[in-house]
This record gives sequence, C-alpha cells and structure tokens, in this order.
Amino acid sequence: MSQSVFRLHIALRNGTTVQEFTLEGFPAIQHLGKVLFLVHLLAYLASITGNAVIVTITCADSRLQTPMYFFLSTFSFFECCFISAVIPKLLVIFLLGQQTISFLACFIQAFVFVYLGAAGFLLIAVMSVDRYMAICKPLHYPTIMNLKTCFLLVTACCVLAFLLITGPLVMVSQLSFCGPHVIPHFFCDLDPLIHLSCSNTRSVEMLAFVIALLILLTSLIITIIAYSNIVVTIVRLPSAKERQKAFSTCSSHLIVLSLMYGSCVFIYVKPKQRNRLNSNREAALVNTVVTPLLNPVIYTLRNKQVQQALKETMCRLKISR
Repeated sequence: MSQSVFRLHIALRNGTTVQEFTLEGFPAIQHLGKVLFLVHLLAYLASITGNAVIVTITCADSRLQTPMYFFLSTFSFFECCFISAVIPKLLVIFLLGQQTISFLACFIQAFVFVYLGAAGFLLIAVMSVDRYMAICKPLHYPTIMNLKTCFLLVTACCVLAFLLITGPLVMVSQLSFCGPHVIPHFFCDLDPLIHLSCSNTRSVEMLAFVIALLILLTSLIITIIAYSNIVVTIVRLPSAKERQKAFSTCSSHLIVLSLMYGSCVFIYVKPKQRNRLNSNREAALVNTVVTPLLNPVIYTLRNKQVQQALKETMCRLKISR
C-alpha cells in the first residue's frame, strides 16, 4: 500500500503544480455550521459505535463466529473506515470553516473512499450469495461456506476493488488542473476532480463510468437474483410466523440496499455530470451518513442472537467490576 501511495505521489507531482484544493461543502447552509457539526458528529459517533460493536461482539462471542457474522463484521469494519475517510473533514468544515485540503491528501481521500465503496458493494453481493446458500441450500451450506472460503471471498473483493479503481485514479492524478481549484463537494471524489481539470477528460470519464457501472450492476444483479430465490423459498415455508419473520428481515435489508444502490447510481452512473454536481452532494450524504448509521441496526443489532450476546457481555463486564 505504501508503494502505491508513493507512486501516486510521483504521478501527482508530474501531472500538476496545484498545491491544494478548496472543498466548497454546503455554502447555502454554512451559517448553520455549529448545528450541522453537532448533528453530523452525533451521526458519525453512532455509526462508528454501532459498527465497532458488531466487530467486537463477533470476535468475542464464539456463537457468532459463523460465515454470516464474519461477512457482517467485515462489512462493518469497511463502513467504519469508509465514513472516517470523509466525515472528519466535513466536521472541520462545519465547525472551523477550514475548507482547504492538500493535493496529495485530496487524492488519498478519493482513493480510500472509492476503494472502500467498491469493496463494500462487492462484499454485499457475497453476503447475498451467503444468505441464498444458507436459506435455499441448507444441506450444502456448511461444507461450502467454511472459514477458508469466507476469507478467500473477502480477499477477492478487496483485490478486485483495488484493481478496478486504481486505473481511473492514476489517470485522474495525471491530469492538469489550471484553476479554479474549488471542488463543489464536501469531500474529494473522482468526478468533481475530473470536472476541474483543464485536460481532455473524455477517456477517464468514460473509464470511470464503465467501472462504476460494472461494479454497481454486477453487485446489484447478484443481489437481486439471490434475494429473489430467497423470497421464493420463504413463500414456500409452511409456518406463517416463519414467513413473517423472514420477510421482515429481508425487507429491512432491502431498504438499506435501495438507499445505497440508489444514491450511488445517481452519483456515478451518468456519463455527463457537469451540471449535476450540486445534487450529487445531497445524494452523497445518504451514502456517507444515513446508510452507515442504519446498517448496524438493520443488519445485526435487531438480531436476537446478537442482542443476547450483547446482554451477556454487558453482564460479564458488570460482574468483573
């Protein structure tokens, strides 16, 4: 990773003489900075706490060391890193009005954000397949989804995401930026950076569009197929209580997935976005603030097994004191 950052730094120095960018943030409501700071700080802390609890309790309780919770804890870890790449700088903008960001820091932020976002969507597809195998193929599930398979799938998501997003990022880093250097966003993302360049950006725009389409559509298609088969299996369950419980869980998952896919499709799957960057900011808030806050509640904390594990852990902590 350090070598990749070093190569990116060299590419940045060769591609432009710009020293820093200015993140525009939300100028229309910047006068509410302290209120917005408090709201986003609480949301950030709640997201970090919820996702960290999932990771911790999964590692601590042997009953939760199953493929489903392994994927969920990995996803929660990704979410913690994902929002930590964006929200702290947004908090600084709201509280102190410090909107500048160095050129290298801007591209590192863009890399971390896009990389973790891509890996997260690939992991969602893997999680959907895992649920499909558990519900629709229960006899084969224990032999197929073992710890080695789970680790290989997560590794594949990380490697594939890195390979897919490195090309567009390096191409963007080699563009020339003649000014203005104000990014109409609250964090550094590839699309606003592309639109600030005075170089010919057609090829990098098209590459970024194709890769975004590939990641989102592949993940979405796999998820839809998996959940469609799950729904068919649930409908055939003999007990009405079991059907209601399963549908309740699936509907909660689908709400979060709809928010994630909807916001990302709106932001990234558009070949020409120059006139819609302002609306992208609002959609990005859903992706960086709302869904990371909902994920711990929807995916795990509503689960009775996790609730029981949390209660027992809290009881052990009280006794040890």
